[in-house]
Amino acid sequence: MLTSVAEPIVRPRPAYRSFRAEVARAERLSPHFVRVTFGGAELVDFGTAGLDQRVKLVFPHAEHGFADFPDGDDWYRAWRELPAERRNVFRTYTVRAVRPELAEVDVDFALHGDLGPASAWAARAAAGDELIIIGPDERSPERTIGIDFRPGAVDTVLLAGDETAAPAICAILAQLPADAAGAALIEVPSDADVLPVAAPAGVEVRWLARSGADAVHGERLVPAVRDWVARATTPTDGADASDAPEDAPASVAALDAAEAADADDAPLWDVPEGRSLDGACYAWLAGEASVITALRRFLVRDAGLDRRQVAFMGYWRRGRAELE
Repeated sequence: MLTSVAEPIVRPRPAYRSFRAEVARAERLSPHFVRVTFGGAELVDFGTAGLDQRVKLVFPHAEHGFADFPDGDDWYRAWRELPAERRNVFRTYTVRAVRPELAEVDVDFALHGDLGPASAWAARAAAGDELIIIGPDERSPERTIGIDFRPGAVDTVLLAGDETAAPAICAILAQLPADAAGAALIEVPSDADVLPVAAPAGVEVRWLARSGADAVHGERLVPAVRDWVARATTPTDGADASDAPEDAPASVAALDAAEAADADDAPLWDVPEGRSLDGACYAWLAGEASVITALRRFLVRDAGLDRRQVAFMGYWRRGRAELE
């Protein structure tokens, strides 16, 4: 009599998992940027796909450290079930560089004093400080799900953002193909915050310093984007409306409705797959939510870019220290 043996269930390796790490060193790059290099044996398996790879940084609880922070794939649900006073604070950041051979990960922080827990932590980071990174597992086939730069085959790219987007923009620039063309427009608090960055010869990199203590986010970035678009792009939204996906706004009214959904605390985040259009420009926008909304509106409504060629991410909102 033959008996069947149940095949073992092989579960796919999760795309993201927690990595225990500690600060190897912290380097002040400029008045408003600090680079924290994390080390730890677990980081040999940290994902290397790069570009604007998103991660969650989990900071130690003032009283309990990481004693209550849940491990496992379902960590977020378990974290939410904790009493509020026992939850570790976490924030979303972009990986600047990964060196698996050294088990090191770099994260650049834009500092804004003690207005938020991440900025306050980064400003004081010292060798030996512990932290948990929720990041991509290099061994997972889905390790790239946290990457939002998806241009497809296009002629030009536009990267635009404020200091919170600068680390992601610099990481993207470092990985663009040598023949890439376009521009990177980066607004920062001061001239002293201009950072060295490698970029293809055909990509114009402009650092835009805000002027004075009363300067507001977007005052340099918005006109710079308008100027570059006027000089460098051609409208690409001439495709027939039937070619648009069902969720694409087909009119200005629909676009306004989509923008209204971004108001208040709703997440401002849309990352379409870039369409391979002749002469197309792919725009990647990130930073303060109201500025990014204005830029998205200009590119789609006024400049005539296909909305599926515009990725936009509201990293934070004016009046709130940081977004989770």
